[in-house]
Amino acid sequence: MFRFGLAGIPLSCKGRTLKDAIEDTHRMGLHAMEIQFLRANVQERAVIDEIGMKPREVDDAIIVETLRPDDEGNYVPIGIDRELEEEDIVLQLFWNLASSYKELNILSELARELDVKLSLHTPYYMDLVSNGELTEKSIDYIVWGGILANEMGADIVVNHIGLYGGLKKKEAMNNVVNNVKAIKERYKELDLRPKLGFETSGKQDLFGTLNEILSLVKKVKGLVPIVNFAHIHAREDGKFKDAKDFVEVLDKVKKYMGDEHYVEFSGVEYENGNELRLTPIKRGDLKFETFATALYEQEYNIRVISASPLLEHDAAYMRTITERVIQRKMGKKGA
Repeated sequence: MFRFGLAGIPLSCKGRTLKDAIEDTHRMGLHAMEIQFLRANVQERAVIDEIGMKPREVDDAIIVETLRPDDEGNYVPIGIDRELEEEDIVLQLFWNLASSYKELNILSELARELDVKLSLHTPYYMDLVSNGELTEKSIDYIVWGGILANEMGADIVVNHIGLYGGLKKKEAMNNVVNNVKAIKERYKELDLRPKLGFETSGKQDLFGTLNEILSLVKKVKGLVPIVNFAHIHAREDGKFKDAKDFVEVLDKVKKYMGDEHYVEFSGVEYENGNELRLTPIKRGDLKFETFATALYEQEYNIRVISASPLLEHDAAYMRTITERVIQRKMGKKGA
C-alpha cells in the first residue's frame, strides 16, 4: 500500500488548525500528515485548581511533567500519571496547535476516522551529539513530542541529530547512542507508544549519513530509520539516477521498518555534497518518476511524505505520478 502525505499544515488550509489540516488532507485524497512540532514554550508554575486531578484530566493545559518535593525538599520529576498535590510544580507546554489533552485525543479520533496516518517532527535544529546545554533541550523536545504524538495517535516521532561539532565520528556516535538510550528510557517511563525515528541529513557537517543512521538503529533497538531521499541525494552528490538506486536504499533499511517504510521526498539543490535548499519536486535531478518505478517493481508498503515547499501540491503530484506508472506498467503487462 502507498500512502502519500505532507510535512505540515497544507498551504491552502484556511483555518490553520490541526483539525482543519487533517480534514483538508483527507479531502485532497491524501492519507498521511507529519505534524510539525517546531515551536513551543514550556513554563514552570504552581498547581492552581488541579489538586486531585491527573495532568491528562486538566481541560485547559498540556502538562508535560510534574515535579514533587522528596524527603529532603528537592523537587524531582514524577511523570504525568499521578494525581496532583498542593506542593507540586508542573511544567506546562504552550503550543499554538493544541491547548489540552482532550483536544489532542479528539484529533486522534478524527485522523483515525478519516484514515489520515499521523506522525510528528521535532525541531530541525537539534543536538544529540555534544552533550551541552542544547542537548538537554533537544532531549526534552523529543520527550515532549512523544507525549503529544502519543495523545494524537501518531505512530512515529521524527528527529534530526545535529552537528558533529568538531568531534571525531566515533565519539559523536557514542554520544548519540547514549543520548538516544536515555530518551528511550524516558519514553518507557512515560509509557509512550510512538517509535523514535531518526532522519538522514543533507550536509557534510551533520551527523546522519545513511550508514550512520543504520548503525544507530543497530545499536539501539526499536528505532526507525527515516529516509529523506533529497538529503541523501545531496550528500552523495546526486546518488539517485536509476530505480535500482532507490531499491538499494529501501532494501538496506527494510528489516528495521516493521511493516511500513517511512520516507520523505522533495526536489533539492546541492553543491559539493551539501544541500543548499529543498525545492519543488519537478525541479532538479532527483526524479520522482524513477522512484515511482521502484515502488511499482518492488511493491513496497510505504508512507511518502512531501517535504517540498509546495507541500500538498507535490504530495498529490507524487500520488498521480505513481498511479500513472502503475497504469503504464500494467498496460504493458496486458499487451
